[in-house]
Amino acid sequence: MVLLALESTRLYDNIFELSQGTFIQNLFIQFFHHPWNGLRFWDLIQPGFMFIAGTALAFSLHRQTEAGIAWKNQFTKTLRRSGWLFFWGVLDYAVRPGGLSFELWDVLTQLSFTTLVAFLIFRWTATNQILMSIGLLIGTEVLYRFTYIPGFDQPFTDQHNFGNFMDLVLMNKINAGGWVAINCIPTAAHTIWGAVAGKLLINSIEEVKKIKYLLIAGVICLLIGYAMDWTITPIIKRIATSSFTIASGGWCLIALAISYWWIDVKNHRRHLDFFTIVGMNSIFIYLFFEIVGNRWFTEYAGAISNGLMDIINTPQPLTMIVTPLFVFSLEWGLCYFLYRKKIFFKL
Repeated sequence: MVLLALESTRLYDNIFELSQGTFIQNLFIQFFHHPWNGLRFWDLIQPGFMFIAGTALAFSLHRQTEAGIAWKNQFTKTLRRSGWLFFWGVLDYAVRPGGLSFELWDVLTQLSFTTLVAFLIFRWTATNQILMSIGLLIGTEVLYRFTYIPGFDQPFTDQHNFGNFMDLVLMNKINAGGWVAINCIPTAAHTIWGAVAGKLLINSIEEVKKIKYLLIAGVICLLIGYAMDWTITPIIKRIATSSFTIASGGWCLIALAISYWWIDVKNHRRHLDFFTIVGMNSIFIYLFFEIVGNRWFTEYAGAISNGLMDIINTPQPLTMIVTPLFVFSLEWGLCYFLYRKKIFFKL
């Protein structure tokens, strides 16, 4: 959420523009999605979000079960949460300069589906959950490779694949950037794997073994994902190919292992308040900078910052850095206010 909030302030765009032809530009290109076949750091943000949502789901369901809450009531709660995620995801993309629009490309819309899938198979064994996720990936491969629809029979070509066709069916439009709504099918694997990892963390086995299992699983996923990219299925984030899903899932598993070791095992939680304050209201702040921030807050706060910087004759390059950080500090301050008041928005 911190990285996404900084993106919404246009900080990365400004740094990229200011660092033309330098090493810094080569570094900050990692903060932009890959245009098609390849994997950059920024392509891991959504998988990480959906993966950790699965991990959180595991802890939530574990607490509910211990409290004696029946499966039926857990299902009702999860279904309601998925409904709200879908609503806010659609609303995020709904308001356009030309009027209202119905689009299903937002991460929250995708998460509404993956959360429900992960919940419905949560009580399965870990092996069966993983087999289910593999089935989703194989099913996606089949849809892209073997549905011969005229004009949409090129499985890994932008604007001519099965995902683009389904967008025409669902929304009567195709995303110019190549994103597709049915990404929710393969990326359900991320939420399922997150839930399986959450179960592992809840388990009473030794901490060292938990870290070992997560790292081994992560490395295996990386090897499989990149091997597929070099051989049969290219890594393409925009249509969530199986190779992308597996490779990015591997990075998520490794990141969780490192975080668990650093925060829980080594007990460094007290040094992470800056991030915790944002994370405790993650859905709220995401909707804030996506809906309010981009359409009002960033422009308004940016105008104030730019005006003050002009008064003191601040060089333009410095203004392009300070203004986004000023906007972000206001957003973080809002989260801090909510945190201090113990106000936590949940779906």
